[in-house]
Amino acid sequence: MSRYHFRSAEGADKAAPVIFLFHGTGGDEDQFFDLAGQLLPGARRVAPRGDVSEQGALRYFRRTAEGVYDMDDLAQRKAAMTDFIAEQIGDSRPSRVLGLGYSNGANILASVMFAAPDLFDAAVLMHPLIPFTPAEADFSDRQVLITAGRYDPIAPAAASQALADYFTANGANVSLTWHEGGHELRQEELAAVQQFL
Repeated sequence: MSRYHFRSAEGADKAAPVIFLFHGTGGDEDQFFDLAGQLLPGARRVAPRGDVSEQGALRYFRRTAEGVYDMDDLAQRKAAMTDFIAEQIGDSRPSRVLGLGYSNGANILASVMFAAPDLFDAAVLMHPLIPFTPAEADFSDRQVLITAGRYDPIAPAAASQALADYFTANGANVSLTWHEGGHELRQEELAAVQQFL
C-alpha cells in the first residue's frame, strides 16, 4: 500500500483521464484539487501530500539550501513517487495520464518523468527548477507545458528555458508560457494550463 497520504476523487467513468496533482512547498493535497476539477471536469484526481517537513512546510524531497537538492534523498523519493503513481494508475491504463505540479511539486513530477518517460501522456510544470542535467530519454508523443516568471528568484528564467530545451531535444511537444513576474502563480498561467489540458 502507498506510503503517501493523498486525496482523490473518482472520474466520470473508468476510462476517464487521471490527473496527478503536486503542491508547492508549504502546500498540501488540497492546493490544486478544486482547481483541477474545474480545469478537467470528469477526470479522476489524485493529489499526494509531500512527506518531507522543512521547518513545518511540506515538500516532496529534501534540500540543503535554496536551489540545492539532496540528490540521494531525491533519488529515493522519486522512486517511491514513481511506484505510487504506477500503483494508482493500476492495470488498466486510463485514456490519458496527466500531471500538474507547482514549484517543488513540479520538480518531483519532472524527476519522475526523467525516470519513467512513458508514465505521463502530458504534464504541466509550473515554476520548476531542475539544477542538474537529466539523462537523455524518449518523450516522443508526450506533451509538456512549462509556465514561468521572467523574474523568478527561485526558478531563474534560464533554468526554465534549459528544461524546455531538454524536453524538446528529447522529442516532447513543448509549450513555454512566461509572465512578467516572479515565483507566484498568475492568471495568464492558469489560462495557459486550461488551454493545454
